[in-house]
Amino acid sequence: MKNIFSQYDNPTKFTWEKLGDIKEGRGDLGEDMPVLVYRLMQYTMLDVLSESLGEEQANEYFRKAGFLAGTAFAQNTLDCKAEFKDFAADLQKKLKELKIGILRIEEFNKDTGDIELTVGQDLDCSGLPDIGDTVCCYDEGFIAGILQVYSDKKYIVREIDCWANGDRVCRFRGTPEPD
Repeated sequence: MKNIFSQYDNPTKFTWEKLGDIKEGRGDLGEDMPVLVYRLMQYTMLDVLSESLGEEQANEYFRKAGFLAGTAFAQNTLDCKAEFKDFAADLQKKLKELKIGILRIEEFNKDTGDIELTVGQDLDCSGLPDIGDTVCCYDEGFIAGILQVYSDKKYIVREIDCWANGDRVCRFRGTPEPD
């Protein structure tokens, strides 16, 4: 199989440009796709990685991929120089526009950087059966990447509530790593 990204300086390294011109390429179909298709890719890939590497390692890879995506997303779509309330409003707007989810900042401690937020109607899990566990490890990384780009601090983000454990929103807690 030919590597379609070989024209780039580093074909194995993700860049925003590798997403291509979606409007041009999907002229008749448009930019949207059903959540079902996204979840098919996500959960089958997670299953294959879990079988090969074990569940925890697969989840860690999904966090790393989410982090990479969150970093690129923040750098390319958000005003990371804005005051926190404006940044949060911009992030909330973009997540809703892109149908990723409905963001609500529940707590933010400007002195420590600790944050708790919810994402309703989450792309990854809203509507899943209650399996008694959290499943949004990709989102943990995605949020950590966004927060790091904004704050220039490394964050540890973990999901504490999830649709898949009986809640109706995904709740995440983020804390900056100690220097």
